[in-house]
Amino acid sequence: MYDILKGMRVVEAASFVAGPSCGLHLLQFGAEVIRIDPVAGGPDFGRWPLAPSGHSLYWEGLNKGKKSVAIDLKHPEGQALAQAIVTAPGDGCGLFVTNHPAANPLFSHEALARLRPDLITTRIMGWSDGRTAVDYTVNCAVGVPDMTGAPEGPPVNNTLPAWDLLAGAYAAFALVSAERARQAGGGGTEIRVPLGELAVATVGNLGMIGDAFVTGRDRPRGGNALYGSFGRDFVTADGRRLMIVALTPRQWKGLVRGLSAESQIAALEAELGVSFTADEGARFEHRERVERIFEPRLAQLSYAEATAMLEANGILWGPYQTVSTALDEDPAFSEKNWLLSPVAHPGGVYPTPGSAALIPDSPRGAPARAPTLGEHTAEILDNVLSLSGKEVERLRAHGIVLCAGRTAERALS
Repeated sequence: MYDILKGMRVVEAASFVAGPSCGLHLLQFGAEVIRIDPVAGGPDFGRWPLAPSGHSLYWEGLNKGKKSVAIDLKHPEGQALAQAIVTAPGDGCGLFVTNHPAANPLFSHEALARLRPDLITTRIMGWSDGRTAVDYTVNCAVGVPDMTGAPEGPPVNNTLPAWDLLAGAYAAFALVSAERARQAGGGGTEIRVPLGELAVATVGNLGMIGDAFVTGRDRPRGGNALYGSFGRDFVTADGRRLMIVALTPRQWKGLVRGLSAESQIAALEAELGVSFTADEGARFEHRERVERIFEPRLAQLSYAEATAMLEANGILWGPYQTVSTALDEDPAFSEKNWLLSPVAHPGGVYPTPGSAALIPDSPRGAPARAPTLGEHTAEILDNVLSLSGKEVERLRAHGIVLCAGRTAERALS
């Protein structure tokens, strides 16, 4: 099952998160992904965080397992090579992922489709009208930071590039859907995935647009409280912080029981004329009164005692921890977990995730390492474009392509 896309060749000319994560998702289900970069690397080639060697751990994480081709995209001959790789013949080929502007003549769908009419282009954009955007400018535009943070504080940006990640997954889904339609005789197409409209659609799908439209009010900032139900951070006797969430009636009753707060909660329900078990909205509306009952009880329990109680009562919880702490203590971050394996990348050896999909009884290989820039240039020019070693050497000598690393040396020899 992890090779379900075997035989599919995807060419990626994209930087930052959305486009490269799209290619990574496809690769982790068996597709061959060829990444085209400028000879000096794209705008994300040296992006932080960096290894002590200077290699971008960010770039390595998003591009592991891909084949790296480095071409001078400003040179006419380099441009022709890039277009030829994108539009090379073959079943399962002619699949292109990019975040280059639609008007860019090098990678416009119209220009490429003249070379391969059944080409499928998946283009990640800022906004559909051509305005540029990145995750953080989209995030503030759709109102999420104004829902985040302490009530008395400023809006708070999200460190996680959620819209980029969602766009990458959505683009992978769109490309596979278009390829399936092509197999059924539908031909080529361009699918545009605009980050801005994807964010607008998502807040709409979550009811946030309807909420503002119908009520005329914006959602207030609520700190770490879960909106519309009961969830918040609590501190244990030994200073550990936990996020505790009770969504369902069973979870709510389990939390009340586990904290021996039945009589106090019943008295509060009687005073307010509500049922916290039946109405999760009431738990949110009266959360400050509820928290005053729960906080001292949790503050008397150690972390071990609190987590044992939460587990025993089927309550949702998670520890607040740094990545470094998680690497030291959390089994989910351990190399013994099915997700992570130690891999030697150009930036060093470190735990590396493979596909996040767990398919029972399907063997998983170790994640592939990240390439060096231009490592597969000679191989792709030979295998995909059938160029001779002499011709590849001419291109390399004139700086039109970069052939780097052991793979390139073997291909040129």
